[in-house]
Amino acid sequence: MKILVTGAAGFIGFHMSKALIAEGHEVYGLDNLNAYYDVRLKYARLEQLGISKDDLIQGKAMPGASGFTFYYLDIIDSASLSALFADVRPEVVIHLAAQAGVRHSIYHPQSYMDSNVQGFFNILEACRRYPVSHLVYASSSSVYGANAEIPFKESDRTNKPMSLYGATKKAGEILAHSYVALYKIPSTGLRFFTVYGPWGRPDMAYFKFADQITHDQPIEVYNDGNMERDFTYVDDIVNGISALIHHPPTEASGDLHRIVNIGRSSPVNLLAFIETLEKYLGKEATKKFLPIQSGDVPSTWADTSELKKLTGYQPTTDLEEGIRKFVAWYKTYQGIT
Repeated sequence: MKILVTGAAGFIGFHMSKALIAEGHEVYGLDNLNAYYDVRLKYARLEQLGISKDDLIQGKAMPGASGFTFYYLDIIDSASLSALFADVRPEVVIHLAAQAGVRHSIYHPQSYMDSNVQGFFNILEACRRYPVSHLVYASSSSVYGANAEIPFKESDRTNKPMSLYGATKKAGEILAHSYVALYKIPSTGLRFFTVYGPWGRPDMAYFKFADQITHDQPIEVYNDGNMERDFTYVDDIVNGISALIHHPPTEASGDLHRIVNIGRSSPVNLLAFIETLEKYLGKEATKKFLPIQSGDVPSTWADTSELKKLTGYQPTTDLEEGIRKFVAWYKTYQGIT
């Protein structure tokens, strides 16, 4: 299949593109390579996909690894995005490009409105003009906000997100619902739960902890460590999406737009997570305990029964193995012996 992956130089987008290429699909990736975190990591991911940073040209198609073509462009640029769709005519779109980060959204709200709302609108418009068989897009567990009932189910109310990031992801779900109702675009929104692993984002807690522990700096542990997260290894996420793209919603199912959780469905206490990280780094962390931060929630936990029913989804990487693999990559990437 012809598959377009937005955010292809990002954490999940990179892994997704790599997996789809290995499966023999014709993969097209796009990314704006913004500087939200060190862009050298994005360049390094692209190199794994056969794209050299020295050859990047804004808006131009670039052949990379066999079966992969990269477009250096921003989804905010609706004209260039439309031209890409007209040229490629993707059968499936996996929309992962977004401005990420819960805390960053408190201080830089405009970038979230631009990328997560306007940018997603441009994707929906492109899918309307150049119809696709399945649009799979990234939402977030952040839409659940301060819901007290766990595990989180897709049927739960999500009208009280605790962060602007969560609000923009909820806005995306509503936009998608209206576009599907009007234009019949088969669409699936994925509510991701704390994805981690090699090539991850440096702003994520586990990556920051690894940096700080390695350099003998104290780590900040919020809510005095009374936090739980449904940590999900990136390969499990990718396998879940790979299976899902072959199961678009149909009118026979009653709705061409659906929302599904994708996580491990096994929350881990933050302190236990840190202990596992310490074990594989071979160093103990100096912990600075702090109150819970604005926009944060004490617990996340995915009910993934809907995705399992659709695809047989079953995560296979436990925390111990996932952290071991992350630390092995981290040490290699950072040149630590």
